[in-house]
Parts: sequence; C-alpha cells; structure tokens
Amino acid sequence: MQMLFDALSLGSLYALGALGIALIFGVMRLVNFAHGDVISFAIFALLWPSVDAVAVVFAGDLPWFLLIPFVLAMGAGLSVLSEIVVFRRFRRANPATMMIASFALGFVIRYFLLMLFSSRPKSISLLPALSQPVEILGARIPLLQVITIIATIAILFALTAFLKRTRFGLEMRAAAENFTMARMLGVRANRVIMGAFALSGALAAAIGLILASQTGTVDIQMGAAVMLMAFIATVIGGLGSLPGAVLAGFLLGAASVVMQTVLPIDARPFRDAFVYGAVILVLIFRPQGLIAARGSKERV
Repeated sequence: MQMLFDALSLGSLYALGALGIALIFGVMRLVNFAHGDVISFAIFALLWPSVDAVAVVFAGDLPWFLLIPFVLAMGAGLSVLSEIVVFRRFRRANPATMMIASFALGFVIRYFLLMLFSSRPKSISLLPALSQPVEILGARIPLLQVITIIATIAILFALTAFLKRTRFGLEMRAAAENFTMARMLGVRANRVIMGAFALSGALAAAIGLILASQTGTVDIQMGAAVMLMAFIATVIGGLGSLPGAVLAGFLLGAASVVMQTVLPIDARPFRDAFVYGAVILVLIFRPQGLIAARGSKERV
C-alpha cells in the first residue's frame, strides 16, 4: 500500500506536467520547454527578493484559500504573457523555431529569478499542516500525498468535463484536431490558444505548489526534473493526446517507485537509466505512443 500511494503521488506530478505540455502541443504543435521554469516562477512569486538561503520573507502569510488561487494565477498569467509576447510571433514558423524560442524563454525566466533570488535554495513554510501523517489501509503517509492524489484526480475530471461540456472546451478540442478548419468554422484562434496557455500555466503552478509543500524549499531549478519526465510522458503517451499524457505520467511514476523498491541497493542510483530504457522499448514497439492523437500536424 505504501508503494501504491507513493506511485500515485509521484505519477500525479508527472501527469499534471504532461497534461500541461500536451495542451500546448495540441493547439500549436509546440513543445514548450519553458514549462519547467513556469513551475519555479509561480512559487518564487510568493517570496520577497532575498539572498538569505535559510530564512526568506514569505509574501504576507496568505491563508490557503488565497494562497492557492494566487499561485495558480501567477502560473497562468506568465504563460499567457509568454504567448502574447513571444509565441504569437512564431505561429507561422516551423516547430523547430518555436522549440528554440521556448528554450530561450525558459532561460530568460530562469536568469530573471537568479538575478532576484540568487542560485541558493530558499526555505519556505508552505501549508505546514499538510505534512502530518495519516494512516490509510495500513500505510502511514503524509496528508499532502493524499491531497495530491485527490486533487490530481479532481483536476482531471474537471478538465475532462470542461473540454467535453463547454463551448470553449469544444473549440479547444476542434483546434487540436484541425486548427485551420476550426478557424474557418468560426473558432477564434487567439482565444483558444490563450486559454490553452492559461490552463497549462495553472497546472505548472499546481506542481510548484505541491513540490514546495513537500520539500519545504524552493529552487530556480525545481521544475527541471518534473519537466523532463513530463515531456517523456507526453511522448510515450502520444504527442497531443491528453489521455495518453495522463496515463503515461502515472505509469512513469509507478515505474520509478517500483524500481526504487525492487532494485538492489547498488543499482538504485541508476534507477532513471532503467526507467529511460523502458521508455526506449515502448517507443520501439509503439512509436506513435500509447494513445495516438487524431489531430493533424498542420498549424498556421
């Protein structure tokens, strides 16, 4: 049971990250490598600039019902701003150009945070009550882990309902399948793309909130590891496939936890190598991903 909860908790982070990447890829055919830096920015938005690595001034000690919307708004706002300022000018460019632009944007965000906060990790007390352990089915796990799993499932159900039941969600799905045809039928491109970026940024902020609550520290590189695994999950799930991204994220989390448990102690430092080896096997036998997306690759 402990392994199960650990796998679901880690898989939830990867699933949220993969979902954010897949949303952008679905409507723009853009792999946004700045996604990990949005994770870091959303949490650093809570802090006053300080070079002290031990005690950092928390932004006003916000109650949780204001803290969570604030962090989500920071992630969504930065993503929308990046679309308006950077990616909108590259819509007619080839995917390689947009990918390079996303790398450049990621470095700009990272060095902006480095200029304000220095490279040293900062300690932060974020929702400390969630670190209390609870016992479920014989497993003693932190309350935050339970909330992470429940919140991820709730987000997935809410996003599914949004995409299937609302006009805006239907427009977003139509744009993901055939962007040119959707525009010809009256779908407003700017609104759909900005909506996708806002959702992606909010998901990135949620990951940052979970990571900062789990570790009690923030770092300008904190989103890099999650971004890498989320991108891998997006690829093996099927680029542009939202269900595939979520499924692959949970599978990667489960594989990481299982290998950390079953591998001999001497082999555990090489856990990621075994995980990536499994990813290679999946792509060899199913290069289109676990759940292939139906959308065409054309974007103008």
